[in-house]
Amino acid sequence: MQYLNTTHGTDILEALVDVIVENRNYLSEVDGAIGDGDHGINMAKGFRLCGESIQGQSLGLSKALGTLATTLMGSIGGSMGPLYGSFFLGMSNAIKECEALDARAFGDMLTGGLNALQGISDAQVGDKCLLDTLVPAVDDYRRAADNGEDFPAALDALRQGAERGCESTRELEARIGRAARLGERSRGHLDAGAVSCRLLLVTLADSTERHLEKAAA
Repeated sequence: MQYLNTTHGTDILEALVDVIVENRNYLSEVDGAIGDGDHGINMAKGFRLCGESIQGQSLGLSKALGTLATTLMGSIGGSMGPLYGSFFLGMSNAIKECEALDARAFGDMLTGGLNALQGISDAQVGDKCLLDTLVPAVDDYRRAADNGEDFPAALDALRQGAERGCESTRELEARIGRAARLGERSRGHLDAGAVSCRLLLVTLADSTERHLEKAAA
């Protein structure tokens, strides 16, 4: 059996920071098609500030996710700060007492984040938003883990669910946010929140897999 030692919080958080900062222009380009065009700018600002605040620190995963949550809530304007902040805070709270995560516990962490986000938002899958990425990704992960798939296979299910969910927003009509004013004209474009969520989930899966350890027999 493989597990994730939660002492790797700083490494995992730095990977999340890097992928958002590196995709700053891309995220704003996606957002510019049907929104304000500032998603990449705002996200990169929040993640960069978090990265700077943890330099030289060795954080457990719960503490790292909590730090990210607090930073995003305080630095990102609009809805993304509270949404992503709640997501990462929910994950942090779900593993506060954990020293190691097996595949099922990792799934509990993801579910904790999803539940926290849904607790502050009326958005639903199909609204052309980040939930269109997050919900199928978490569902696919949980299904794989519950069916006895090993940790790497469950992480691959997370990636595939995120990719599929994100791509689904291309043909959806926006029902929330500024893009909703475009109606049918919002079809044919990806949702920026769904794209940033895909980047984060895929990176989380990649970084987690790199740090997996085998339990002693």
